[in-house]
Amino acid sequence: MKRARRIGILTAGGDSPGLNAAIRGIGKAAMGNYGMQVVGFRDGFRGLAEDRSVRLDRRLSGILTVGGTILGTSRDKPHRMLVDGEVMDMTGAVVSTYERHRLDALVCLGGGGTAKNALRLVRAGLNVITLPKTIDNDVVMTDATFGFATALDVATDAIDRLHSTAHSHHRIIVCEIMGHRAGWLTLGAGLAGGADVILIPEIPYSVESIAEAIRRRVRSGSNFSIVAVAEGAGEPSHAEAFRQAEARKRAASTPEEIQAAVAGLAAVEAAHEGNTLRLAAHLEALTGLESRVTILGYVQRGGTPSPADRLLATRLGSSGADLIAQGVFGVMVAARGEGTEPVPLDQVAGKRKPVPRDHSWVLAAQHVGTCFGD
Repeated sequence: MKRARRIGILTAGGDSPGLNAAIRGIGKAAMGNYGMQVVGFRDGFRGLAEDRSVRLDRRLSGILTVGGTILGTSRDKPHRMLVDGEVMDMTGAVVSTYERHRLDALVCLGGGGTAKNALRLVRAGLNVITLPKTIDNDVVMTDATFGFATALDVATDAIDRLHSTAHSHHRIIVCEIMGHRAGWLTLGAGLAGGADVILIPEIPYSVESIAEAIRRRVRSGSNFSIVAVAEGAGEPSHAEAFRQAEARKRAASTPEEIQAAVAGLAAVEAAHEGNTLRLAAHLEALTGLESRVTILGYVQRGGTPSPADRLLATRLGSSGADLIAQGVFGVMVAARGEGTEPVPLDQVAGKRKPVPRDHSWVLAAQHVGTCFGD
């Protein structure tokens, strides 16, 4: 087996706390333990297709605690990239860049979408591994994704602070937390922050059920409520529309069908925009309590990564270097307890890890009286 000498690294998808820690982990382990040269590619798969590279050696120092990614990121896909106003398949350009740099392996840091793109490159003949990052924690086959712990800290701290205003002004405060398709972040922050209502995409809600739970609190002497709601949470009609749109996207095979399915899914998401504001208005009308909305937005993805995320990203990164040295490719480096495990990319790509209704966090929240709106 030929020993790997040169590896490339890129970060793709949304930014996430811990990306720089992961770049540092894999880079330092690859160089220090195995004498590899490490090349970074700017702005995700677009930078790889356009051959925008940078040597990663001294740049790895001092980035452990830095948020974002020193390499930059994008959501571009190798097989569907906008070039001069036209959507083009740039897989060939990616392969050419890989060969031009004489790479023995490519490391892609990203979530579910990145795993799908990485698998396409594996099928194009490249040696690829991925590291799981996303604040949504919805990548399958791994105990955790780096970025989640930091975002959970931020969202929980926000809910903690909102309690003061809600209690002082006798209000309903609705806090929108990131998570279009998975509710891990909202569930965790809501449970840790003591939210009275937690709304996640996996459990469709009834506004009347939420209002009744708040009215019960008022009757018991609590004249305020905190509602933690995920971006993608909605009533049954939204959940069904989203389910059908995703099913059409999975079933699409021709370019025309794929384009129509993507447009249909975007239309469902667009119709859901502003839902948190509508929810707050409905709750105010049904309960008689003044309602206010706080949308956390990108603050959840920014700033210094937590110690937990730095540890996880470093563990996954250094394990990735070990796998490359062993000649193991076409895998995601998954977290398993305090260790790691390579998982074939075809078991990860195109899948998502939703919150099970019987998950211990859900059961714990229900046992302490939290309303899920169902």
